[in-house]
Amino acid sequence: MQVKAACISDTSPPAPAITNGDQISGRKSSIAVGSSISGWFHQFSILLRRSLKERRHEAFNSLRVFQVLAAAILAGSMWWRSSARDVQDRLGLLFFVSIFWGVLPSFNAVFAFPQERAIFVKERASGMYTLSPYFMARIAGDLPMELILPTIFITITYWMTGLKPEPGAFLLTVVVLLGYVLASQGLGLALGALIMDAKKASTVVTVAMLAFVLTGGFYVHQVPPYTAWMKYVSTTFYSYRLLINVQYGEGKGISALMGCSSSGGHGLSNRSVCKFVEDDVEGQIRPAVSVGALVFMAVGYRLLAYVALRRIKA
Repeated sequence: MQVKAACISDTSPPAPAITNGDQISGRKSSIAVGSSISGWFHQFSILLRRSLKERRHEAFNSLRVFQVLAAAILAGSMWWRSSARDVQDRLGLLFFVSIFWGVLPSFNAVFAFPQERAIFVKERASGMYTLSPYFMARIAGDLPMELILPTIFITITYWMTGLKPEPGAFLLTVVVLLGYVLASQGLGLALGALIMDAKKASTVVTVAMLAFVLTGGFYVHQVPPYTAWMKYVSTTFYSYRLLINVQYGEGKGISALMGCSSSGGHGLSNRSVCKFVEDDVEGQIRPAVSVGALVFMAVGYRLLAYVALRRIKA
């Protein structure tokens, strides 16, 4: 009731008396615009505070924190102080990170709007707020909550596994991971808003993430032409490529280190590794394309969710 009273209260000052008839129309238009903007931000601030208060307990419940910490420690133990020469093992670690932080945010986000549908429709019907401040408050309230745990995860995993020991490489890895989390979360929000049924939406997002993982570039390199398009809409594909680029660049350094530039490498034992370097490290798209794709998906999925929510009548 406090939220309702605050949202619908008239916080704008009374309009000043206008004596000049020629300025009446302009003054009324200016006052209306100012009142509308002030009301929007008033609703947004109240809904944001409510969202942060509610999401704080959900995002940092003990089970979820345990899940993330256990995964980080397990990954750090499995790849403990791995060598840069162990290319296959390193790429397996990077792909595991991509899988974990693709599935977890998207699966959690898919329940957001279906679970709030009844309250959302009821509050909108009573005139408490419009859709845009509710949606922006929900998105803004999720950001700090959803980005803290991935940062903790990658901080533990990165230094335990001995990835590239440079502060710049670590910070780039964090940025890539957080961007990937936002894109994956956007996918979950969009599917949840489109389907508005928690069970159906969770099933669809599971199938979508499975397709993204299979076409991410680690399991299958020679993808059939009729399914090749799937990797270009896969958030996992772009995240995996960026993580590889942070660790190995264009692959020239590791290729020379492994002797792949010479004919036949260092014998039969190294040919499989050199093939892995050629396919996974050197054979990748430009980082700028991957960054642009993740940004486009993070924004585009949220716009799609907003459009889907507009279909719901108060």
